[in-house]
Amino acid sequence: MNELGERSTVAIIGGGFSGAAVAYHLAAHKNFARIVIFEPRPLLGAGLAYGSEDPQHRTNVPAAKMSLLPDKETHFLDWIDRTNALANDPDSFAEDGFSYPRRSIFGRYVHDQIAPFLASGAIEHIQSRVRSIQRSNNGWVIRAEHGSVQADFAVIATTHPEPRVPDALSGVLSDDPRIITDATTTGALGDLRPDDKILIVGTGLTMADIVASLDARGHYGKITAISRHGLRSKGHAPLPLVPYGNFTDPLPQSAIDLLRRTRRTIADAEANGLSWHAVIDAVRAQAKSFWPALSLAERRRIALRLRPYWDVHRFRIAPQLESIIRRRVEAGALQFMAAAIENLSSRDGRLDVLLRLSRSDRRLARVVDSVILATGPDHGRVLASQQFLTELKAQGYVRPDPLHLGIDCDRQGRALDSDGKAVDRLWIAGPLARASVGELMGLPQVTEFAATVAGSIREGAEEFALH
Repeated sequence: MNELGERSTVAIIGGGFSGAAVAYHLAAHKNFARIVIFEPRPLLGAGLAYGSEDPQHRTNVPAAKMSLLPDKETHFLDWIDRTNALANDPDSFAEDGFSYPRRSIFGRYVHDQIAPFLASGAIEHIQSRVRSIQRSNNGWVIRAEHGSVQADFAVIATTHPEPRVPDALSGVLSDDPRIITDATTTGALGDLRPDDKILIVGTGLTMADIVASLDARGHYGKITAISRHGLRSKGHAPLPLVPYGNFTDPLPQSAIDLLRRTRRTIADAEANGLSWHAVIDAVRAQAKSFWPALSLAERRRIALRLRPYWDVHRFRIAPQLESIIRRRVEAGALQFMAAAIENLSSRDGRLDVLLRLSRSDRRLARVVDSVILATGPDHGRVLASQQFLTELKAQGYVRPDPLHLGIDCDRQGRALDSDGKAVDRLWIAGPLARASVGELMGLPQVTEFAATVAGSIREGAEEFALH
C-alpha cells in the first residue's frame, strides 16, 4: 500500500525478456501491486533478443533448458508441445535430438505467459518510450511519449545499447549505406548482392546470425570476420552433460586461481570421458556464489583478460548455424582473423580496408563491398544511450558499474547512487546488473535474477506498508 492506502504501483522500464520476467513474477502474487510496463514494441517479452522474425535466428541453447520459471526448466518445452509451435519448423531439431527453435518462438512463449495478466489488468502495457524519471516524494514520476505514471517503485530493464562503432569508422563514411552499423534492423542486409565481399567486425553470436541470414539469401561471396582475438563461438556437446566441478568450496581468490582451477577441472573431466562443456556449465551455475566474493581488482582482471575466452565457450552456437559456418569455412567462403580496422576509404564504388593484425606489426589490405558491425552491445556506455538514464546519472541516482558492464547495483538489484548507497525503490534488472551479480547473459540466470528482483520489490513494499 502507498500513503493513500491504495495498492503500490511498480513501473518497469523495458518490456523485453528481463522486464517481462520481473512483471510475471510480481503478478504471480495476486493483487500485490499495479504493474505498469513501458515498452514501445507491441509484443511484451520478446525485446531485441527474441523479437527477430528472421527464420535463421535460433536460440543458442536447447528449448529444454529455457524457461520463465527458475524451478521448472522444461516450461518452454511443455508450451511448445502444447501449442505445436514447431509444426512449421522441422529444421529446429539438431542431430543431438534437441530442438533449437527460432528466437521469435521463445518471444511468443514469454508473451503468452504475460497475456492473461494483461487481459485481467494485473499488468498494464504502455506502448511508449520513457523520456524521464524524476524523484517525487518517496517514489518516482515516469514520463513517456504518451502520458506519465506516478510509481512507488521503479525497475530499469532497458534494452541493450547499440554496438560501439570502432574508432577507425567514427566519422568516416558515416552515412554510407555500405557500412551497416545495426544488422538487427529490418532490411539491413537487403541490398547486399550474392557475390559481395563482406567484412564483419565481430566473431561472436551476432556474426553467426549474419552469416546464416546471408547464406539463406543465396550469398556466396567471400566473408572475412575479425575481432581482437579472432575467436568464434564453440558448439554444443554431442550429448547432454551434468555440470562437473566445484568452484565454491573453497571460493576462488583471484582470476588466476579461477583459471587454474577451471583448467585442472577440465583435464580431470576429460580423464573421466567428459568434455569441457560440463565444466563451463559448472562455472556458470556457481558464479553467483564466487563472483561477489572476489575483490573488485580480481573481477576487473577477469572481465578484461578472460572474458573473450569465457564468452566463446559459454555462449555456444546452435548446431544449425554451426553447420553453416563450418561449411563456408571449408569452402573458403568464410575466414576468421585476429585483427582490427586501422583505416577505411572508398574507391571506385568499393571499400579499401587496412587491417592491423593482433599482436603483430603486420598490416593486411582488403577490398570489400560492405562492412557490417557485429561487436555486440556497448554496455559500458549504457547511461548515455537513453535520455532518462543520462538524467538519472546527472541527478546522482545511478552510476556505471566499475567494470563498465552496465549499471551499478547490489546483489538484490537495488541501484547504487553516485556515493555507492542503495537507492530507495529503484532496481536494475537483466544483464545490466552483471558486474555485481556475475553471470547474467544466459537466460537461466536472467530468469533467476528477475525472480530475485521481484522478491526484493515485494519485501520493500511490505516494509513500506508497515510504515
